[in-house]
Amino acid sequence: MMSESMLPIVKVRMPPAAALMPVLEKVLYGGMLAEGEHVYEFERRFAAQFGFPQVLGFSSGTGALHVALLSCGVEPGDEVVTTSMTAEPTNTTILQAGAVPVFADVEAATGNLDPASVEACIGPRTRAILVVHYAGYPARLSALRDIADRHGVALIEDCAHALGARYDDTAIGAVGDAAIFSFQAIKHMTTVDGGALVLRDPTRLRDARKLRWFGLEKGVPRTEVDITRVGYKYNMTNVAGVIGLHQLDGIDAAIDRHKANGRFFDAELVGVPGLSVTPIADGSEPSYWIYTLLADDSDDVERRLADIGVTASKLHRPNHLHSVFAPYRRDLPGLADFYRRLVHIPCGWWVDDGDRARIVDALRRG
Repeated sequence: MMSESMLPIVKVRMPPAAALMPVLEKVLYGGMLAEGEHVYEFERRFAAQFGFPQVLGFSSGTGALHVALLSCGVEPGDEVVTTSMTAEPTNTTILQAGAVPVFADVEAATGNLDPASVEACIGPRTRAILVVHYAGYPARLSALRDIADRHGVALIEDCAHALGARYDDTAIGAVGDAAIFSFQAIKHMTTVDGGALVLRDPTRLRDARKLRWFGLEKGVPRTEVDITRVGYKYNMTNVAGVIGLHQLDGIDAAIDRHKANGRFFDAELVGVPGLSVTPIADGSEPSYWIYTLLADDSDDVERRLADIGVTASKLHRPNHLHSVFAPYRRDLPGLADFYRRLVHIPCGWWVDDGDRARIVDALRRG
C-alpha cells in the first residue's frame, strides 16, 4: 500500500466544498436524482467549453464507449482494430459488444497506435478503428482518419486520458466518428464516475440517447413508448451532473497545470542519460494526464523516486496479457519495447514547483 506521504501519480480533484455542497444538497433532497436538467446543462456546458457541437452524458466512460461502438455499427462478429496499451475497459467493451479485438502494434516511442500496423490489420470484417490517446498524448489522428476513410470503417477516439488535449489545433475528440471521455475518480475531471459521448453525425444522437436508457425515449409517456432495440442503464444522474457543472468551473486551470508540468519535464529531462521523453508531433498538445517517461532501467527510476517520496510505475498492463484476450494475442514488438522502458511519473495539478524540481534533480543524479 502506498504511503499517504508519497506524491501520487493520480489524485482525485473535487471542487471547493463551500461551492459544491449547498447545490449538491439541493439536488439530493430536491426530489429529482436521476437524469434531468442538471445533466442537460452539464452536457451543454461541457460541449461549449471543449469545442463540441453536442455531447451526451453517461454513467461511465465505459458505457459511453459501448454506445459509441453500437452507434458506429459494430455488431457481433465484427472486428475492431485496437490497442493493447490501455486500461482494460477499452477492450472488454469490444467483447461486450460481441465483436473481436484485433490488436495493432504501437509506436515504441509513444505507446500510441502505429498507423502502419493499423492498416495491416484491416480486413473484410473490420468495422472500426479504436484509438486511445495514451496518457493524454494525441495519437496520429490524420493518418488514422485517412486509413478509416479509405477502408470505409469508423474511427472511434477513446479520450479517457486526454481531456483538454489538442491535435492540429482541433479538440481531441472532434476527429473521430465517435469519441468518449471518462469522468472516473482519478481522471483530469471527475463526477465521482461518469462519461461523455461525442458523435460526429448528429442524426445518430437520438438513437444513442435511447441506447443509454434501456432503449426508451425520454419525454414519451412510458405507457406509449415502444422499445425497438435493446438499450442499457448508462444515463448520467443529476447528482453526477451537478458535480460536473462545478468541476467545469476550475477544470481549465487544472488541465493547464498538468500541461505546464508536462512541458517542464519535457524540457528538463531531455538529454538525461538513460532516459527518453515522449516525442510530440507538430500541432499536437498533450494534456499529460500522467507523464510518460522511457528509461533504460524503469525499475531503477521507480526506486530512485520512491527514495524521495514520489510514486512512479507502469500503471497499466498490456491488455493482451490477460487470459480473457488470449485468443487474440499476436506479436507486438513496438509495444514490448515501449512497455519494457515505460515508467509514469506524476505531473498533475497537485505537483507543485518544488515537487517537479526534486523529481528532475533525482533523475539527473540517477
